Amino acid sequence: MRHCIYPGTFDPITYGHLDVLARAAKLFDRVTVAVAHNPGKGPLFSIEKRLEMLRPNVERYPHVTVTSFGGLLVDFAVAQKADAIIRGLRALSDFEFEFNMALMNRHLNNSIETLFVMPNEQFSYCSSTLVKQVARFGGDVDHFVPPNVAAALKGAFARV
Repeated sequence: MRHCIYPGTFDPITYGHLDVLARAAKLFDRVTVAVAHNPGKGPLFSIEKRLEMLRPNVERYPHVTVTSFGGLLVDFAVAQKADAIIRGLRALSDFEFEFNMALMNRHLNNSIETLFVMPNEQFSYCSSTLVKQVARFGGDVDHFVPPNVAAALKGAFARV
């Protein structure tokens, strides 16, 4: 059984993330969406809230699970008995960072492969950061995130 980890901060999850997930779900028997504890990024949503927003959006995939992790990704991947790490590439600007990360992960543990997956071009300019900026100023984010995420963003910025 081929198993991959799809890691990310997912703060919040976007349709671009879900598109990459759909592509990974076609390629692997098992996919673990792994929400990273990354306080250095200053996430808007708690880890629990990000997991809560993700779960209903992956229900259609019986072989996809959602969890969180901290520490080194390759250590998590080994502990999960994964064969690969999936990373989404939206644009060329993502490549250098992701390439360097993949090489470091290979250096740390060469038994885990990293695969780069491109989302549909309609999602190539969309990022969680941009979605949060649009939502912060009251813009419509319904085309970029699932309804439960749009509602969570509205709620988060109503308090700000």
